[in-house]
Amino acid sequence: MSFLDLLARYGHLLFALVWVGHNYANFVQNPRFVPLHNGIDVTTLNRDLEARMKREHGIFRYASLVVWFSGLFMLWQRGWLPDALLLQGPLAAIGLGAWLGTLMLLNLWLVLWPHQKKLLGFVPATLEERIRCSRITFLSSRTNTILSFPVLFLMAFAGHGLHLL
Repeated sequence: MSFLDLLARYGHLLFALVWVGHNYANFVQNPRFVPLHNGIDVTTLNRDLEARMKREHGIFRYASLVVWFSGLFMLWQRGWLPDALLLQGPLAAIGLGAWLGTLMLLNLWLVLWPHQKKLLGFVPATLEERIRCSRITFLSSRTNTILSFPVLFLMAFAGHGLHLL
């Protein structure tokens, strides 16, 4: 079991860096919302989006699943899962981080990704719908970036700060 714990810890950290790193990179590359315009040439739009897709997308969505499942596995394997999820005792900090991470995961898969598929042309959508989706994906991505700050703090606090309580 110790090898699985080591693998879960490493996977949790490594893929958290990929997932959160993508959010931060997106924040730095696109510091403000620039809406698509209705008068834009669709051919130009598709070329621009394809270039952005190649640059910005890859494994980050699946990294979120590795992070979430490895975190739950570590809590379960230690017998901490019920107390953490119920925010009880010294496990309340890591439990709050787990709930925020779950919210981030749901935001990514249920809000961001369905709209991003339309925006990037993976799913057929009108130009007006793609314009609307651009704003939703921007806000959804920013939400996850903002939530990542307390999640990272709670991860560190749970591992290194509980003795202070």
